Amino acid sequence: MKKMLKGLVLSASASAFAMSAMAADTIKVGVLHSLSGTMAISETTLKDTVLMMIEEQNKEGGLLGKKLEPVVVDPASNWPLFAEKTRELLTKDEVDVIFGCWTSSSRKAVLPVIEELNGLLFYPVQYEGEESSKNVFYTGAAPNQQAVPAVDYLMNDLEVERW
Repeated sequence: MKKMLKGLVLSASASAFAMSAMAADTIKVGVLHSLSGTMAISETTLKDTVLMMIEEQNKEGGLLGKKLEPVVVDPASNWPLFAEKTRELLTKDEVDVIFGCWTSSSRKAVLPVIEELNGLLFYPVQYEGEESSKNVFYTGAAPNQQAVPAVDYLMNDLEVERW
């Protein structure tokens, strides 16, 4: 996980993210996961994981010579609040990158804000596909990355004719 975070953030460093981060003493990382409401049972663990990875990265000297500074918000399992919290993270808190959202509804709510303000979102889960944005790293698989290989395996490797 730690290497994945480091690799993802390093790859993003070639973008505007790096330019703004270079001017600051720290790299601010927005953490946009529900800590209350119906999705808190799933998303609290994600928040804890991001904070653990940030802590581990900081113990290794940070990133690009700077410490990572988490900024945690609670969109409370409320899709419109996800968009509002995203706007706050990017404008008020001036984060360089956001790790967050756990549902397609939350991702779709924040996408217009992320694109309008030229933010950067790492979306950590599988999604339905058919969406692409220069402002989002979709780290989870889309259906074509799961279904096509599964059908290919069933038909060609196992020679299944009906299922």
